[in-house]
Amino acid sequence: MLRQYHSTVAAASRVVDALLISAAWLASFYLRFYAPVVEVTKGFPSFSTYAALTPLVLVLWVLVLDSQGVYRPQRVLPGPSETVLLLRAHGVALLCFIALTYVFSEYRYSRGVLVYFGVIGAFALGSGRLLLRISLRSLRRRGHRSRNLLLVGAAKSVELLLAKMTGYPELGLQIRGVLVSDASRMQAVAGLSVLGDFSQIADVIAANEIDQVLIALSRQEWPALDRILEKIHDDTVDIQIVPDIHEYVTIGCGVENFDGIPLLALNETPLLGARAFIKRLTDVVFSLLAVIVLSPLLAAIAIAVKVTSGGKVLYAQERVGLDGRTFRMYKFRSMRMDAELATGAIWARKGDDRRTPIGAFLRATSLDELPQLFNVLAGHMSLVGPRPERPVFVSRFRGQIGHYMLRHKVKEGITGWAQVNGWRGDTSLDERILCDLYYIRNWSYYLDLKILFLTLYKGFVNKNAY
Repeated sequence: MLRQYHSTVAAASRVVDALLISAAWLASFYLRFYAPVVEVTKGFPSFSTYAALTPLVLVLWVLVLDSQGVYRPQRVLPGPSETVLLLRAHGVALLCFIALTYVFSEYRYSRGVLVYFGVIGAFALGSGRLLLRISLRSLRRRGHRSRNLLLVGAAKSVELLLAKMTGYPELGLQIRGVLVSDASRMQAVAGLSVLGDFSQIADVIAANEIDQVLIALSRQEWPALDRILEKIHDDTVDIQIVPDIHEYVTIGCGVENFDGIPLLALNETPLLGARAFIKRLTDVVFSLLAVIVLSPLLAAIAIAVKVTSGGKVLYAQERVGLDGRTFRMYKFRSMRMDAELATGAIWARKGDDRRTPIGAFLRATSLDELPQLFNVLAGHMSLVGPRPERPVFVSRFRGQIGHYMLRHKVKEGITGWAQVNGWRGDTSLDERILCDLYYIRNWSYYLDLKILFLTLYKGFVNKNAY
């Protein structure tokens, strides 16, 4: 299904993007020097100087867009998501282009041209992709290279697939009907006519000129799969199977090929390979810079804790981290040394009388969390991720909240998506888990930077920090 779509669209997208970005580069030169909004004061450079970079622009953009997953096969994104991905890749390509021209060229290209290029290129790429999608939809409506599809099964997956397919008419799929296990009991499935039962699949394919069969059986119907495939194993139709496991897919699903054997991967961490390396590099660089810059503040807080309450300056507490492994998380001590002697492990609450005088201020401003920068440097935590919890609470929550343990598929963080959205302290656990799973499911380097910015922008003071 997706392979047919991408065989056409991916190639067309590369050509369109290359032509548009090249045209945007040349148009930027013309607008800056021949239709200037700001007066040109440093002379008019030769057009050939800029035109000579067109091949570099063309190749660089196609390569960067490809590396950023814009042309990734076997994936379909809704229009807005595709546009965001495209514009983000355009920004990365623009930064690479500026760096290359600065390092390897003695000639300094006009900043005005680069600004024009960034804006015009973004508009051209976004508009080009939209027009390509509209054009493809128009062709599909006229029946150009459309494919007849037969659905087999009456599982919830069928209704889910139908709801998704209506949003992608550019795929060119004409759904002819459905086959069910017992046609005598069912006349229609999700508005589609029932054409027969599983035993009639070969006749239905021939009578309706079916090009593609999509098998979506419920788990109770799986024993029928052998009989269905046996009847069409020597047919020329494309066959795809949708496993009835969508309720178990929470943070992602992928298919791997292990020496010809397909493996279905559920809820894998998105942070593998280059992604994990880039995130770890960012953690090390940013946390090291923060420790250096904040060292006077760290020393001042340590002295204040020691002077006002005696005892230890740092408080080490066991927390659950990546893949459920425990580690010792550090904080500036904000409570009495015997704070949990009588109560055991409990959450801090508003007006908590276990806090020391300086501790109340540290907790309200989140300054007690600063020693976790050393946890980040040691690799126990990340700057951004779900907040780590104590083992006693993890054992309790995993039995009460669905998918709770999936938040441990990435390293825990000093700040996270839940925290910048106000879900911290003694607030709704369900909402916090939803935020954590959203972060894991939608992880990107851009999202990490956004969370760090929001953490700084909103400040460390929060009404739920106590």
